[in-house]
Amino acid sequence: MVKIAFNSALAQKALGKEAPADVKRLYHGAMQFSDVSAGAGRENQPYYLPQVEEEVEISDSMAVISVPPPRFRPGDPAYILHDFNRKLTAYLDLTLRTCFVIPLNTSVVLLPQDLIDLFSQLMSGSYRSYLVHEDLVVTERIEDLKPLGFYIRRLCDGKETYRMQRRSSLPGGGIRKRSAEECFTVRHFENKFVTETRICKA
Repeated sequence: MVKIAFNSALAQKALGKEAPADVKRLYHGAMQFSDVSAGAGRENQPYYLPQVEEEVEISDSMAVISVPPPRFRPGDPAYILHDFNRKLTAYLDLTLRTCFVIPLNTSVVLLPQDLIDLFSQLMSGSYRSYLVHEDLVVTERIEDLKPLGFYIRRLCDGKETYRMQRRSSLPGGGIRKRSAEECFTVRHFENKFVTETRICKA
């Protein structure tokens, strides 16, 4: 279920050929999950649990998560980059070729060594978990990428880039306006649970 490969092409795709030498390993893993918000804790649990697959490139200061197009469910392919030095996270929607940046959520995203430990656990077999929802809203366009640091600048170079906030932190709780919003959704894991991140441009 999980394989470890060295000298992968993921860093070259996401960061370009001039990536710093501290990029170390590529982990490929999969996690099965049930959606607790959809009543998956009931007796009539589905026989088949959905699965999320991803590849993670981990170094001492950053992690790049590659989420492929889902095979049997809705969702979007994306790169997710966590810069632990800058304390920023960038989502690159591979369909729209658009970047979205938000402060790193350190209460959800595991530190690099903890991510390595998680993927080591995944090597021992399938891992069952649960799904949590994250709702993010675009707030403004970012014109100058330099303050975002090397990694995010390389990932987002030449693409429209926007700043985001969590919907719950917006005034009034950020009431959804579904008809007026353009959204994309990506399911990924960077902890012992699967996160469904919904990013909406108003």
